[in-house]
Amino acid sequence: MAMTATVGHAHADPHHIGLVIEHPGPAPKRIVTAYGFWVFLLSDIVMFSCFFAAYAVLSGQTAGGPNGSEIFEQRNVAIETVCLLLSSFTCGMASIAADMRNRFWFYLGMAVTCVLGLIFLAIEFREFADLVARGYGPSRSAFLTAFFSLVGCHGLHVSAGVLWLLTMMAQVFAKGFRADVLRRMMCFALFWHALDIIWVGVFSVVYLLGSGA
Repeated sequence: MAMTATVGHAHADPHHIGLVIEHPGPAPKRIVTAYGFWVFLLSDIVMFSCFFAAYAVLSGQTAGGPNGSEIFEQRNVAIETVCLLLSSFTCGMASIAADMRNRFWFYLGMAVTCVLGLIFLAIEFREFADLVARGYGPSRSAFLTAFFSLVGCHGLHVSAGVLWLLTMMAQVFAKGFRADVLRRMMCFALFWHALDIIWVGVFSVVYLLGSGA
């Protein structure tokens, strides 16, 4: 039986030896974009890993100042967590709506995601402002430096995510569900879900373990 090798576009077999060689074409843009964005996300996760490691080392270095159990408000942290986890669900719904070209559910899902993200940021900003007003700013101790760095970096990412979300809504309004817009929406959804996963780590390591210190 003749053996055939197939990897893309076939060429003729003038010698009739039963071997057809095909050349692979370029990967689809959606695959290339997703691959590149995963590389970015992995680099971001490496950065957060460094912040987590620094916090783990410095969490006990309070320099006579307060520790986590004295400054963390579990009620506010719980509200933040619920808002961010719910926003992951609504972002997923918006992604599905975009794939189905449904503008109403897309805008609704993105709008709810935006509101939940803003609530999260408002609570976090109030927490930081309250700590600074009480004299517990990042310069008070190594513990607080690590805390503000880790949680603040995540907050900056959420802020960037909200701006990106509004940009995606504007692009769909102006351009519709074009292929390039859908690729950007896919990257945004990956970014937002990654932030939720990182927050689960922040919630567990910083707030839950810190409150029991």
